[in-house]
Amino acid sequence: MNYDGVRHFPGLLDRTVQETLVEGLREAVKQAPLFVPLMPRTGRPFSVRMTNLGVLGWVSDRAGYRYQATHPETGKPWPPMPEALLEVWHKVSSFAGEPEACLVNFYQGGAKMGLHQDKDEEDFSAPVVSISLGDTALFRFGGTERGGKTATLKLASGDVVVMGGKSRLCFHGIDRVYSGTSTLLKEGGRINLTLRRVRKP
Repeated sequence: MNYDGVRHFPGLLDRTVQETLVEGLREAVKQAPLFVPLMPRTGRPFSVRMTNLGVLGWVSDRAGYRYQATHPETGKPWPPMPEALLEVWHKVSSFAGEPEACLVNFYQGGAKMGLHQDKDEEDFSAPVVSISLGDTALFRFGGTERGGKTATLKLASGDVVVMGGKSRLCFHGIDRVYSGTSTLLKEGGRINLTLRRVRKP
């Protein structure tokens, strides 16, 4: 499906690939533990927990949104992206360069994500590639102006969404996660992996 630049690849990743990615994430989280980001200025906590893979990682705290090379709590570099993630990027992104950041969001216990734009990157010519693992989520997306018309998609485990071209700066978010719709994660929940190019080539 292609909706004004938002491309949806349902079931692109089979169960074996999904399990490989989850196993790699378990190892990565040992090096870069999940943390709760804070909203700038207010200090209000997000409902998701997150970490990052790659040379850069996205963080949010009272000082603002930004990319940095180290984990905000451990001070250590982020773990590298596994080859399986890079393969997905090259399969669907149509972009020659490598992704520099993989934001890992873990949704559990009613966590969701309000409508927002991914605009903290220097280069918008590369798409954002989003991978869903675990329970199905209701993904909402719209145009580049807040308050406009939106559409929804249900994203199941193994689905991939690419936001590029006109949709690169579209507002998007997660309205809800449908608990118990996947057996991939032993304790349930959903993992979203967002691959991004941060700096200009």
